Amino acid sequence: MATVFRKTAKGSAEIETRAHRLLPRLRSALILVDGKRTDDDLSKLILQDPALPLQTLFEGGFIDAVATVAATPAPAPRAAPAPAAAAAPNFEQTRRDAVRGLTDLIGPLGEALALRMEKTRNMGELQALLVVAVQVIGNTRGRQAAADYGTRFGADAG
Repeated sequence: MATVFRKTAKGSAEIETRAHRLLPRLRSALILVDGKRTDDDLSKLILQDPALPLQTLFEGGFIDAVATVAATPAPAPRAAPAPAAAAAPNFEQTRRDAVRGLTDLIGPLGEALALRMEKTRNMGELQALLVVAVQVIGNTRGRQAAADYGTRFGADAG
């Protein structure tokens, strides 16, 4: 799944005023964020280690994840639905576990993302941030840790 990012008010203000004096590489990445391009699209435009500038801008509050887009046009057919007794955990429990898992894996580096995850109001908002969490974990702890986290919470960085 790919994540769509948009500039926050802070990000837009930075483009206009340069008040936060972002590094040129971060500013260039911020300019590319338009609310339509996915992280995959941005990766093609940001030449060197594209995940790091996006992660930095996200954690700094300059951009926000607004949606996740399926990488394939149609999902694969599913098996028979699970019985009601084996229903998926509720949203609050999933959110709590995802935040705890993130902080256990990367500690204080994930504080800004964990706070955003705690503010989500529904599974759609949480899923967008879970994709970002998988990318951050991949950058800090490696692909296997990111894959394990993504599998646990149904998020994939693509």
